[in-house]
Amino acid sequence: MRQFKVANRYSNALFTLAVENQQLEAVKKDMEYIRALDSAELKRILQSPVIRPEKKLSIFKAVFEGKLSNLTLSFFSLIFSKGRSLALDEIHVSFERQYRAHKGIEVVRLTTADPVSPELREEIRAGVEKLDRFKGKSVMMTEKVDPSIVGGFVLQIGDELFDASIRTDLRAIKKQFVENMYIHNIR
Repeated sequence: MRQFKVANRYSNALFTLAVENQQLEAVKKDMEYIRALDSAELKRILQSPVIRPEKKLSIFKAVFEGKLSNLTLSFFSLIFSKGRSLALDEIHVSFERQYRAHKGIEVVRLTTADPVSPELREEIRAGVEKLDRFKGKSVMMTEKVDPSIVGGFVLQIGDELFDASIRTDLRAIKKQFVENMYIHNIR
């Protein structure tokens, strides 16, 4: 079960506290560090409903103490004591979203059939930044390689999708052949 409402409340509290204490960048690094430690075993332990919150906290502190700021450690102590460890992934996602909105960072997703050269990547990013909707904002581009698009690219900006892939062109051609407009249906 997803914990989006809980995650938004807790991440909002952490974000607000980090801004008020002028520790936003430190907390951001802490959250990235925690997320980067992609241990399936640790994740199962921290999100297990069977393990007591005190035990989860002691495991969390054993792994992360000395590597995270006091604010982040205190926040996660609260998460475990309130039994909200099931929402950890959603808290990370929500915090990242709030951070990007605060810093004026827009995420653009580029999908190509083959990896893109650094020069082309920069050219695409610069072209996207020139759009009116990105005035005063910076663009963070994420990339995905998907051979099924055959060629071209798919660019997702927020909820808009620009599909210039060969796969889409082939589907359009197939549809034209299937729905041949020169042959009338005879009944």
